Amino acid sequence: MLTASAATYRHIQVYPQDEGFGAEVVGVDLSRPLLPEVLSEVKDAFARHSVLSFPDQPLSLDQLEAFTLQIGRFGVDPFIAPMPGHPNVLELRREPDEKATNFGAGWHSDWSFQAEPPAATLLHSQVVPPVGGDTLFADCARAYDDLSPGMKTMLGRLKAVHSAGFAYGTKGVFARETEKRTMKIIVSAEADKSITHPLVRTHPVTGRKSLFISPVYGNGLEGFSQEESRAILGFLFQHMTSEAYVYRHKWKPNMLLMWDNRCTVHFAEGGYDGHLRVMHRTTVAGDTPV
Repeated sequence: MLTASAATYRHIQVYPQDEGFGAEVVGVDLSRPLLPEVLSEVKDAFARHSVLSFPDQPLSLDQLEAFTLQIGRFGVDPFIAPMPGHPNVLELRREPDEKATNFGAGWHSDWSFQAEPPAATLLHSQVVPPVGGDTLFADCARAYDDLSPGMKTMLGRLKAVHSAGFAYGTKGVFARETEKRTMKIIVSAEADKSITHPLVRTHPVTGRKSLFISPVYGNGLEGFSQEESRAILGFLFQHMTSEAYVYRHKWKPNMLLMWDNRCTVHFAEGGYDGHLRVMHRTTVAGDTPV
């Protein structure tokens, strides 16, 4: 349920969810360049609420790309073939007769295995099925805030190992897939490489700390055995994705959704077998997690 805005804006209307995590933004036309003062308010709302939805925004691919560039430069999207003529746009398409698992069906922060993971992801709905297809988001900042002081002290010293191998590696989920998939997934040995990031990340805009790890791309903890890593990360995964921290987003056609990969993880639900679903996605480049 949407509540009155927790902040006053001159140029846009912002309606946050009850806990302030996730908000709807109206009173803005994303099909044309935003005035500096309007863009500033959109960015402020993004910093406050982490997930923003913009209803009733029929955007062409060019307009989606143009708005993305107002937020920041394009990120790098590996392992998925982009749309022809639009190297920075991915089409997330699932046909009615597809049997393969829906794309994104696991808790993750987009491309956290990169040295500079994307700051934001933008997803624009083209065809929305009549059932299913919700996207769930977990507030990793509030999940961190609610940990005990002792747990925060321990986690603050740790580095987490990130890799795309589980999904896109030579022995990953997509490499073993047998069902037909419309989206062109690129399995690569590059995905089997790993990188470490701080387990607790400080947001470069808000200064808030959040958990920066996910079940899909989190491979373990630096300096810990696999068994030890599973125990610690298993607790964190269960904690951060518990109902208290989750916002369930329901889609409508011509809706733009923008989320902050630096302090959230998300999960794409299925439940729409027999129906077409089409989304267009871009990412905004980020920086090195600290």
